Amino acid sequence: MGSEATPGRERLIDQFKADGLNVMFGNPGTVEQGFLDAVDAAADFQYVLALQETVAAGIADGYARATGGAALLQLHSGVGLGNGIGMLYQSLRGHTPLVVIAGDAGVRYDAMDAQMASDLVAMAKPVTKYATRVTDRHSVLRTIRRAVKIALTPPRGPVFVALPMDVLDELNSEPVLPASAVLTDVAPSPASVGRAAGLLASAERPVILVGDGVALSGAQAELAAVAELLGADVYEVDSSEVNIAASHPLRRGQSGHMFGAHSKELVGDADGVLIVGTYVFPEVFPELESPFRAGAKVVHIDLNAYEIAKNHPVDLGLAADPRQALRALAGVLEHLLTPGQRAAAAGRLDARIRERARAAGAAEAAGAADGSPMAVFLRTLAERTGGDLIVFDEALTTSPLVTKHLPPERPGDYHLTRGGSLGVGFPGAVGVKLARPDRLVVGFAGDGGAMYTYQALWTAARHGIDAKFVVCNNRKYRLLDDNIAQYWRERDIPEHGFPGSFDLSRPEIDFAALARSLGAGGMRVEKPDEAVAAVGRMLAHPGPFLVDVQV
Repeated sequence: MGSEATPGRERLIDQFKADGLNVMFGNPGTVEQGFLDAVDAAADFQYVLALQETVAAGIADGYARATGGAALLQLHSGVGLGNGIGMLYQSLRGHTPLVVIAGDAGVRYDAMDAQMASDLVAMAKPVTKYATRVTDRHSVLRTIRRAVKIALTPPRGPVFVALPMDVLDELNSEPVLPASAVLTDVAPSPASVGRAAGLLASAERPVILVGDGVALSGAQAELAAVAELLGADVYEVDSSEVNIAASHPLRRGQSGHMFGAHSKELVGDADGVLIVGTYVFPEVFPELESPFRAGAKVVHIDLNAYEIAKNHPVDLGLAADPRQALRALAGVLEHLLTPGQRAAAAGRLDARIRERARAAGAAEAAGAADGSPMAVFLRTLAERTGGDLIVFDEALTTSPLVTKHLPPERPGDYHLTRGGSLGVGFPGAVGVKLARPDRLVVGFAGDGGAMYTYQALWTAARHGIDAKFVVCNNRKYRLLDDNIAQYWRERDIPEHGFPGSFDLSRPEIDFAALARSLGAGGMRVEKPDEAVAAVGRMLAHPGPFLVDVQV
């Protein structure tokens, strides 16, 4: 675009559009009013309104996860940023590339310490990769381009730019240019790959630990190839996307996020460990000592060099793109493995195939016998859709049942909550559906998590976003019940009644009525036959629809 000066608030929109950021999620405020007035007049630029900043941040997170690119989020000064910080922590931990902006009254008022004055950059720093404030009209677009580049460069994550009103009101003649992309498909050197293969080839009990760095680089096929060559069990660590198909016989599930003792059990016998696209270990209460056995060979591959050997030493760390590194590793292993090693790996793979077949038969029988409303609902949904849907999973304690009936098979078809805070399930589903309007999108949340961000249904209704929602309603913070039971066991505290603050049954929440009050459809399911009817109503309803399933 030419250099003819226009108000910064208008030029800023042109910059966002140049970077493909044509949708902005947010909640308005007075100090952003001039910019939002320009947004309302802009062509080919959509503002998606949320009733609270946490919801806006959650929708933006889901949208970015579904598109694979950045999402634009507008928050209202210090109070709005404060409201959004919990959800931004989700995005930081999950490496979601969000470009977050917030306004303030103006640079000219800095010395006044007036109403709504706050240090926005200091507030944003703990939950972003990069945080800054523009104070000169000549650097508005330059700063936005830098922020976009940082957000999209691995390790991806949210960035924050404070935009004072008076800076945006001034005339701006900066050129409008797309942000420069940084290519990170970096391959490790042949010598490094050879060393990694040498460390892993002789393992008799190999284990692979993977995270979302695999999905980001599109390395699912390469991961499966290496796992099969090694005959290695694959555990997902800090994993919220489809990094390996649920049906793959070597996939052993999630390592967990709460207690380090569980992860130690999974890897304690391994003599060869390959870590790809994650850090170890992400639990709330991790093991302080290394969970790996003495003498185990550990190789760590990640584009995020900070995470390699962050907590525990490794024998070899490779700062490289997972897809490139795994492809090269598979090529070397093809030639390096001895006939005996190949036979042993094939035996381990075959054992897992047979084990899967036995477990599938038992699970099918148990599933058919499970007549609970939630099981019937999920079984019916799977049958009616053939599994052709996108799941946003914040079901937490009900998640094993969700993934049993709707297993995460294809990249992009499953998104799991991450970051540890509640409330991402429903807004995340709204964002995913906006990004993928051609797909059926169903968001699952517990009753506790649903109440954090229930306003997301209003946004879906307002903007015609046809997402579906399921409340897994056990009338409590069930995960807290499970966690405190573990706490009691570890400290030899006799079991007793759970804290009253974990209970959500008094008064009972009418989720279906809440949904209807926000412009969505809704119904409650208490009996198995109602679950079958609920699936039909949900799929047939033209617009957002919620089903409250009693667990």
